[in-house]
Amino acid sequence: MTSRAGPRAAGTDGSDFKHREKVASHYQMSASLKSEIKKLTVVHVLIWALVAAQVVVAHLKLLSHDVVAMPYQWEYPYLLSLLPSLIGALAMPKNNISYLVISMISAGLFSVAPLIFGAMEMFPVAQQLYRHGKAYRFIFGFSAVSVMYLLMIVAVQVHAWQIYYSKKLLDAWFNSTQEKKKK
Repeated sequence: MTSRAGPRAAGTDGSDFKHREKVASHYQMSASLKSEIKKLTVVHVLIWALVAAQVVVAHLKLLSHDVVAMPYQWEYPYLLSLLPSLIGALAMPKNNISYLVISMISAGLFSVAPLIFGAMEMFPVAQQLYRHGKAYRFIFGFSAVSVMYLLMIVAVQVHAWQIYYSKKLLDAWFNSTQEKKKK
């Protein structure tokens, strides 16, 4: 062993590191996947906050409807998309497989499904904007359908990556659980 101020320990030349214990690969993968999921959750919370702000501002009439349009129908069920992220966050500290599975399934129901419905709901308005250049809803001077489609593109990617990383994390946890049962 070396000390901060002293020489290297007697009897070693520093080449004895190969036999030392290493962190198992599934633990390394678990840590890196948890980190990625946490980053995506932060982005999801920001997207959720934007949608929630639009809903609150429009319903409380804090700004004119010319400035912030009334929300589309898909935005209301999308507000429930925070639940899967919270359940996923609860699964992380103790590697709770059941919470992670519930988080993945509910992410599909409360996050991805409203986005798909929203894409279909706004498609005729987007078509009208593209063909005729007419928009009737605005968010701070921009066409509401354009702003919401941009938000949806980012949200779909965030949720897809969250589900993908959750599946990889689930596999890592499941493999480590199976290895423990074999011993």
